[in-house]
This record gives sequence, structure tokens and C-alpha cells, in this order.
Amino acid sequence: MQTCPECNGTGKVIKEKCADCHGSGYIANRKKIQVSIPAGIDNGQSVRIRDKGEPGSNGGPRGDLLVEVIVGRHPIFQRQDYNIYSTVPVSFAVAALGGDVLVDTVDGKVLYEVKPGTQTDTKVRLKGKGVPTLRNKDVRGDHYVTLVVQTPDKLSHEAKELLRQFDAMTGDSLNISKNVQAEKTDAKDTKKKKFWK
Repeated sequence: MQTCPECNGTGKVIKEKCADCHGSGYIANRKKIQVSIPAGIDNGQSVRIRDKGEPGSNGGPRGDLLVEVIVGRHPIFQRQDYNIYSTVPVSFAVAALGGDVLVDTVDGKVLYEVKPGTQTDTKVRLKGKGVPTLRNKDVRGDHYVTLVVQTPDKLSHEAKELLRQFDAMTGDSLNISKNVQAEKTDAKDTKKKKFWK
């Protein structure tokens, strides 16, 4: 058994086909519709809009329209699964002494208490401040923040002197650097002496 090439199994043959629909009975047109994007949807996932697809054959019901979601880049946040990642600058004084910093989240700004002695690239977790899951909007991922200690690049003469005093009081690291440099110089002089011998 073979389907009729004229009627395609419909049992009807249109002799004079419409120039617009070519006998299909439907005319394609463009239409803008508003789509509700659920919280937590990720890049490449689709939203199904019922009864907005192609019309069914022989008067059958319409299909569904699948809209693929493309998530744009954010200047602050990066997303991985349901977790969010960002970087927050911290002043040298706050990192050393402790204090509060403002952290941007998807819910707005929140205060985070920086512990005294925090080192640069320290990672902290803001529990439940990530992306809501699609199955349960009350369950959310976390927001991971990398604290980056900012080193001042423009210092007054007075500020430089205060930093030198601070350095001398907290570990004498400037003198350590000088000693390392002196050892390198001595090593070079030793190599020169051996060469000329």
C-alpha cells in the first residue's frame, strides 16, 4: 500500500491552490508574544509555550513552541550550575584589622564581615545566595566570593613613612628583602671571582 501522491492520504485534492497558503489552509505570519522566564533557568535550556507551535494536520491541535534561552554575560557575576562566583576588592586596612565590606548579590547588596588578617584570594561562601533551582525555588545554590586585597599604588611621602614604620614593627620584611638582595649580589661577586681565577 502506498500513500496517494496527490492528496497525501487526505482523500481530498485541491485543484486551484491559494497563492498564499499553497493549499495548506494556513498562512505564516510573525507575532511577538511575552514569555515568562522561570527563575534558575540556565543557558541553552528551553521554555515550552503550549499551543503556540505549528498547526496540526487535518485540523488537528497546534503543537508547542520551544524558546531557547541564551543568558548574557554579567559584568560582576559568573554562574556554574546553581552557584554564583564574584570578586570583591578589600582595602589593606580592612584585610589587616577586619571590618565590613559590601558584596553585590542577585538579591542586592549585603554586608560581609571580613576577619582580621585576611589574605588576598581568600574565598568565602554566602550560603543560599545563589540561583534558585528549577524544581524548587526555595532551594538555592551558594554565592562564592573571592576577597582580593588592594595594594595602594599612590602614596604620599607621609603614608610611605608610616608603612615603613608599620613594616618594621610587624616583621621587618623590608630588611629581609634587603638581605635577600645582598645575598644575590654576593653570589654574583663570587661567580666573578671564580671566573677570573
